[in-house]
Amino acid sequence: MANNEKITGILNDLIEINNDRIVGYQKAIDELKEENEDLRPLFTRYISESNQYRSELTTEVTRLGGEPSNGTTNSGKIYRVWMDLKAVVTGKDRKTVLENCEFGEDAAQKAYDMALNTDETLEPTLRDLLVRQKTQLRVGHDEVKRLRDLERAAS
Repeated sequence: MANNEKITGILNDLIEINNDRIVGYQKAIDELKEENEDLRPLFTRYISESNQYRSELTTEVTRLGGEPSNGTTNSGKIYRVWMDLKAVVTGKDRKTVLENCEFGEDAAQKAYDMALNTDETLEPTLRDLLVRQKTQLRVGHDEVKRLRDLERAAS
């Protein structure tokens, strides 16, 4: 039982990082300037992915007898405040939006690394779920990084 509590805690951390990702990309969409509207479908796709991951993780937390989290991480809240401040100073240009998105993607990768490297024994199907989600999140990270690199090269 204690193992399940620890595992549900780990899964709830991942639910929260996905909630952060949803809020972060929604914020990025809300702040898109007309010349950056091409990013909207990409950010919308990331929101959809994180909604799916959150749902899968919520199912697992419930299955293990835990109470699924519905909040965001404290660092996510701090990140959004920082993003607001930086956006005011820099004017929300494309490079800044992509840098902020990459920052969030890095946080998601770290959260999944921590979950997968826990000392707790994860059931094989649960480990497979986390590996799949992390792999897909890595695709998003690399896509945002590539776009950010292109923007840096153009400036």
